[in-house]
Amino acid sequence: MKHTKIIALIAAGMLFGSLVHAQETLTLQEAVQYALENKAEAKKAKLDLENSEYQIDEVRAGALPQIDGSGQLTYNPMIQKNAITMTTEDGNTTTMIMKFGQPWQGTATVQLSQQLFNQSLFTGLKAARTTREFYQINSTLTDEQLIEKVANSYYEVYQSQLQLETLQSNLDNTTKTRDVLKGLVEAGLMKKIDLDRTEVAINNLLAQKQQLVNALELRENALKFAIGMDITTDIQMPEETFDIDPSIMVDEFNLAGRTEVRAMEKQIELLELNKKSMVAAYYPSLALTSNIGYTAFGEQIPLFNSNTHKSPFSSIGLNLTIPIFKGGATRAKINQANVEIQKARVDLEDSKLGLNLASENAKAQIKNSLLTVDNNRRNIALAKEVLEDTENNYRNGLATLTELLDAENAYADAQNNLNTSLLDYKVAEIQLIKANGDLKSLVNE
Repeated sequence: MKHTKIIALIAAGMLFGSLVHAQETLTLQEAVQYALENKAEAKKAKLDLENSEYQIDEVRAGALPQIDGSGQLTYNPMIQKNAITMTTEDGNTTTMIMKFGQPWQGTATVQLSQQLFNQSLFTGLKAARTTREFYQINSTLTDEQLIEKVANSYYEVYQSQLQLETLQSNLDNTTKTRDVLKGLVEAGLMKKIDLDRTEVAINNLLAQKQQLVNALELRENALKFAIGMDITTDIQMPEETFDIDPSIMVDEFNLAGRTEVRAMEKQIELLELNKKSMVAAYYPSLALTSNIGYTAFGEQIPLFNSNTHKSPFSSIGLNLTIPIFKGGATRAKINQANVEIQKARVDLEDSKLGLNLASENAKAQIKNSLLTVDNNRRNIALAKEVLEDTENNYRNGLATLTELLDAENAYADAQNNLNTSLLDYKVAEIQLIKANGDLKSLVNE
């Protein structure tokens, strides 16, 4: 029996330890860092960057010597005969029927080719290096987009938790009022209708609490998905998440340093290199070629057979290709490339306008949010003072139960309004940090 109790205690301790371990206090920086290490988008961006190195290797290989080996074995069951006419010394002619070839013939060859001048290849090498730079920028852009998404999701979870805490506080106060009324009703000093109205208020608060609990769970799951965390992991938010930093306001933004702009500029550079590769079709190309091998033939298979005849051969040459006329296909491709470049430049200018708009909106939203947060904080202080006065008046019979419940609801609404304005501020703060091109600072804080 004692052994059974010991085993049960050990099992309970292990279970408690696993539950404690499963719950994590998650700061914004930890959430972002977790997402950058585990979310699919970040992993795929890093794989694209790795793949760009292989693309460079592939293009570079075209500038290196190309060596190929080949072999061929042929069996001719019927050797074709040809007639040969010969003139003898006395002037007579004779015709001879002769076989040309052997039943078995094998050939082994090693070929080498080396590009000496190929403008398309040189342009491709530069484009490959530019592609690597593009993927590096794109990886940074993916990280920034992920940071923005995680931060917004994180603050939504925190807002739901604050709303739940506010509602729980209101529920506790109303429950205390109900308990006092219950005693007064039992003592015959209060009407039962006041107790019933309080019970209705408590039931309404309990229903709202359940709705908030459900909403909080959904937002927590959305946050876990956004950072690539196991959905079953319990998380806990720190209390200092909604700090406000008015010094974040700046007068000017570094638009040229925005990752979106750099990515589009690099895309235009790639399009221009693509145009150059098409122009390179007008250039001649020169390549060195050489081969060496031998041919073996005989009546039997010329493999490991000393009775066959062998004949080595080799050659060295230059291949010069000069494009003369292709029906205007190259010019058409170049014109199409020019159009794509022009469209990309139009998109870049439009994106700059959009980024400027977002930056100005972020500054305006920050200013408005700071004013709203300040007003809501003063309103909370006022609502708390009204609630305390109403509670005191109710105890002295100078206020009705309706006035007391209204004061409690007003205080809860003021707290929720503050939480909402804080969330608005943090969302605007993220946009302002993004406008400054400094989203990575959320990881390094």
